[in-house]
Amino acid sequence: MIKRFAVIGVVSFIVLAGILFCGSSAKQCSNARIIDQKHPTNTINGFPIPEEIIFANERVPLENFDVRESLDRELQINAYWQSQTILFIKKAKRFFAIIEPILKENGIPDDLKYIAVAESGLLNVVSPAGAAGLWQFLEGTAIDYRLEMNDEVDERYHLEKATLAATRFLKDSYRVYGTWALAAASYNMGRRNISKQMDRQKASNYYNLILGEETGRYLYRLIAIKLILEDPEKYGFSLHRGDYYPEIPYKIVEVDTPIRSIPDFANQLGVNYKMLKELNPWLRDDKLTNSNRKKYQIKIVDTDFRTVIPDTAYYNKVLMDQ
Repeated sequence: MIKRFAVIGVVSFIVLAGILFCGSSAKQCSNARIIDQKHPTNTINGFPIPEEIIFANERVPLENFDVRESLDRELQINAYWQSQTILFIKKAKRFFAIIEPILKENGIPDDLKYIAVAESGLLNVVSPAGAAGLWQFLEGTAIDYRLEMNDEVDERYHLEKATLAATRFLKDSYRVYGTWALAAASYNMGRRNISKQMDRQKASNYYNLILGEETGRYLYRLIAIKLILEDPEKYGFSLHRGDYYPEIPYKIVEVDTPIRSIPDFANQLGVNYKMLKELNPWLRDDKLTNSNRKKYQIKIVDTDFRTVIPDTAYYNKVLMDQ
């Protein structure tokens, strides 16, 4: 009880002293409050939705409040998920240099390259459902689209071949649905499920369908990623030229015989095993039996390429300009 009265007395003294101080120095206290109001320390700004958006050559109906708010959600999430999004920006140049020409050659809108970003983050990952590679093919779909899979080779991890398979899937979906928005949604949900929901809901437009949490957000996430990656500075991402991951120069070695030891094979070519696997993640073992004498193209890193040294003069100029 005595301790409680002592604490109350101390607190009362501090409060009274503050009141007396502000009474004698009202101007100082007032100014302190004004400074805090003018210079908030935790201001967070939202990013506006553009007035018009074209995605995959199709207009996004932003006049619909549900469309605008769904896109707003994904834009704010991806703009403020800085650690993930900045890695998207850094890696995009390296992977898009391979993906973009394949999409163009096969008549697929360039914007659909963002499917690879949304699906895998441009990483050769495996989903809980077993989808693998940058384009996240399930085994059944991979077989349908002629990707080789066995204990030693899994072409879901072969960027060029998986990208080509993705273009075939998207073209087939476009022939079924007539819009790239639904083609993209079917990539995430599967054509059977998309068609089932279209029949059930009597709707033929992605923006008018209820497709569950993941696929319902899917196209909006693609659009948000596109907006940020096309103009990073607009969304608060400031990178220097040396921050972007460069394309890796390589040579092609064609092989139509077995490789008993891929580490020995790499050493014979003057590269290390780790770097060979980095450029050829579709090689899933340390050997290649190749009993059918199939011709494989194996990428070998250019021996002159080691790392990227930042352009110090460029950085100094940027700092001086600031």
